[in-house]
Formats: sequence, C-alpha cells, structure tokens
Amino acid sequence: MSFQPGAPAPSFTLPTLTVDGPQLVSTDSYLGKKNLVLLFFPMAFTGVCTKEMCSITEDYSAYENLDAEVLGISGDNPFAQAAWAEKEGIKLTLLSDYEHEVTEMFKVSYPSFLPEKNLHMGGVPKRSAFVIDKEGRVRYSEVLESPGDLPNFDKIKEVLESL
Repeated sequence: MSFQPGAPAPSFTLPTLTVDGPQLVSTDSYLGKKNLVLLFFPMAFTGVCTKEMCSITEDYSAYENLDAEVLGISGDNPFAQAAWAEKEGIKLTLLSDYEHEVTEMFKVSYPSFLPEKNLHMGGVPKRSAFVIDKEGRVRYSEVLESPGDLPNFDKIKEVLESL
C-alpha cells in the first residue's frame, strides 16, 4: 500500500550518527522549510543499496536546487550505516529504523526478506521513495517489490520541480 497524493505523511524521529556523535532527526523539523525525499532501502553494504545511495550522493546538488533534503532509511544500526557511508563516500543523511517502526508506519516492510536464500528477516524495508512537501503531505510514493529495482529518480525530480 502506498499513500495517495495529498495524504498527510506520518511524522517520525530517528537516529543518525554524525561526526559530532548520535543525533535525532525529526521530519517535523523540515515542515515549512524543505521538501523531503525519503528513500527506504533494505540494507547497508549491499550492491544495489550502495549503487542507489552513491548515485544520490553524486547528484545531491540537483535535490538541493529543488529545495529538497534526501534522507535514507534502513533497519541497520547507525554505527553500521556510518561505517558504510564512510567506506562508500555516501553524503546524505542515513536514518536508523532499527526497530522497524517507521517502515511499518509507511507500510513498506517485507514479511520475510529473501526467504529463497534462507535469510527470512522480517521487517526489512522494501526499496521505496516518498516525496513529502513542506506542508507534510505525500506528493509521490513508489514501493518496489524487488530489492534489485531502483526508484524512478527522474519522476521524483519532476514532482519536486512542481512543488
């Protein structure tokens, strides 16, 4: 299930690890200031997730020019996310949804992740993208069933241009 355009986005607060130590990031702090692009991804240190976050890092100025902040969200702990970001040169803010609460709020979790490979991890986020405007309303949502697929970044930018 995805949110219909114009629906209010759930607000949440999640931790990130910065050079200054652990910080909490709240979506409410962006209200009235910036549009948000929320990118849920299954796991740090995996090929497609690395490709996605590195491509966003390389193109980050395009999102800034569209008055948007991009936040990556996974169930990895913040220390793993920080190590991965440092290793791969990922510059966007990565938020740890270790308890999978936000993933459940947005209804984007796998009931069992990669059971065909005997992993059977519940609560792992599906690769998903949400554009949330400055008023806190969802303007675009894309939830992908295959962890190997990437969101439509051209469409995301198109939506941001319209805001």
